[in-house]
Amino acid sequence: MRTAAVVGSLVLIPLLALPAAAGLPQVRASVETQPYYDDEGADADDPAVWVDHARPERSRVVGTLKNGGLAVFDLRGTQVQHIATPPAPTPDAEAGRFNNVDVVQGARVGRRVLDLAVVSDRGRDRIRVYAIDRAGVLTDVTTDAPPRAFSATEAEVDEQRTAYGLTVVPDPDGGTPWVVVSRRHDTRLGVFRLADDGRGRVTYRRVDTVDLPAAFTVPAGTWSPCLEPGEGPQVEGMVFDPTDGTLYAAQEDVGIWRIPVRAGHFGRPTLVDKVREFGRPATYDPATEECTFTGPPSPAAGRYLTADAEGLTIAYGKSGQKQLLASSQGDSTFVTYDITRGLPKHTGGFTIADSSTVDGVQHSDGAAVITTPLGRDYPHGLLVVHDGENSPGERESTNFKFVCWERVPGSIR
Repeated sequence: MRTAAVVGSLVLIPLLALPAAAGLPQVRASVETQPYYDDEGADADDPAVWVDHARPERSRVVGTLKNGGLAVFDLRGTQVQHIATPPAPTPDAEAGRFNNVDVVQGARVGRRVLDLAVVSDRGRDRIRVYAIDRAGVLTDVTTDAPPRAFSATEAEVDEQRTAYGLTVVPDPDGGTPWVVVSRRHDTRLGVFRLADDGRGRVTYRRVDTVDLPAAFTVPAGTWSPCLEPGEGPQVEGMVFDPTDGTLYAAQEDVGIWRIPVRAGHFGRPTLVDKVREFGRPATYDPATEECTFTGPPSPAAGRYLTADAEGLTIAYGKSGQKQLLASSQGDSTFVTYDITRGLPKHTGGFTIADSSTVDGVQHSDGAAVITTPLGRDYPHGLLVVHDGENSPGERESTNFKFVCWERVPGSIR
């Protein structure tokens, strides 16, 4: 596959002693889902929103639960459907593990027009596809033998350098969509084209790849993010802007990339914001499995994101405004950018704090925003975010929080 050139030089670093989120405005969630417990095999991660255009108040939120599969929620946060991951093909192999999800509506696949939820199966290195009917019910339409996304063999799948982050790229001419998928522990992104498999199910083929940098030039020399040996600085959070054909990709320990995608092929990536740890030297301690800073912050570092840079989502205003939201996981904040005229311009940020009925959000991975009115409870749209430290409770858990979009400071409508 062709590998695009890369613009810019940067670096990233680990999640350690991090700056506090002082001075940012707070918003409170109105609804939360049930908790999910990792020790029971379910760990909430990434949400997407399906809009019921006929009855917006009956729209659905789809969320990945990693080994726990896929959950579907109504707008009250009640789980209304659960889909298990595929089992391991052999006793020694990895089972399915659903990492990221995105929703596309009105997608043409073969002779059908479908609403789809598309999922990265990190456990099996596959893409899974689910049709969404008019009642918001998901049905598996993945081809019976889906191809591996990145791994050359099934043995390589079990090494788990597999499909990780995911976002859908609609066809601007109304044809079959593409899907951009990142690779775990690697800098590679791939574009995959969905297709009908001839039996009424959905398959895909890889069209293009791009490798982002793993090392960057900084004033002190060359810098690479501090990671466990053998791992590269991966991308997870991604979102595609169909209004100008731009992919935004969060390389966790580096920052946010802006990458044109045209007809299923990557253009030249540009780094448009960096994490605060960018360029700062650190070393990995195998005994503690942590990184320790060994030098001062770099003048090349960013100002707003604290590693990991995670979930990305875009809000669209009625007058053409566009707002990119990014999860700054290291300090549990969300950063906002104006992308109306192309390159992101930082506009602020916020935190999601405790209310009397719903706890706040910490260490968020995925996020999804919709500015379509969704009935009485969400008249200006909905922001759904993953909460990495759901509380209270005696056991660690995760879940999803629902926020009225108009309550978010600086939100566009």
